[in-house]
Amino acid sequence: MLAIIPARGGSKGLPGKNIKELKGKPLIAYTIEAALKSKYITRVIVSTDDMEIVKVAKQYGAEVPFIRPSELASDTAKAIDTYQFVCNRLEVEEKFKITEFIVLQPTSPFRTEQHIDAAVDLFKTRKADSVISFCKENHPIYWHKHVSELGEIKSIFPETIKNRQEEKPTFFPNGAIYIFKREIINIGHYYTNSSFAYIMDRKDSVDIDTKEDFEYAEFLLNRRNA
Repeated sequence: MLAIIPARGGSKGLPGKNIKELKGKPLIAYTIEAALKSKYITRVIVSTDDMEIVKVAKQYGAEVPFIRPSELASDTAKAIDTYQFVCNRLEVEEKFKITEFIVLQPTSPFRTEQHIDAAVDLFKTRKADSVISFCKENHPIYWHKHVSELGEIKSIFPETIKNRQEEKPTFFPNGAIYIFKREIINIGHYYTNSSFAYIMDRKDSVDIDTKEDFEYAEFLLNRRNA
């Protein structure tokens, strides 16, 4: 199975986060190493527009066969277009047939090869169109509100006064693992009636987007290595 690691150079929340050093190695290295250890993944390709990321990715064993065009590396670019770009280039330039692939975001350092292999097992067992990693939400989704610039509270859902224990649990995609059949991406979808969730613990679902996220990841790593 092909693994795509999307890692653009620009990041407003935490500049340079993909190669920022986390406990002795660049953040992206955790994902590359996990992918290379997976029993299912045969190629690990980093898609980036940044030459520093190219250097680090190759240093840790990933391929970077081409640079991502700038229009696919902007804040408004859609991730699905990057996946299409990588697959199309490999199919045209290398005649590399892709029927399924996995996307591993470099901002999930606690996702391991065990998580990857378990998600692929689910994908194969269920003959799924897609498998996406999720984490359980601690609070009922019905508690969420929109808050205006003036601090006004706006309802999103019909009002409910149920206790948390009475609400049905909800889950959110944690960004760690996406597995797709190629044909699903061709039609521009992540989910079909044959999509399944791979559930991950909250402690393994840290997704680094801000300085605070990064510091929390450092704290967890320090605690694990204590």
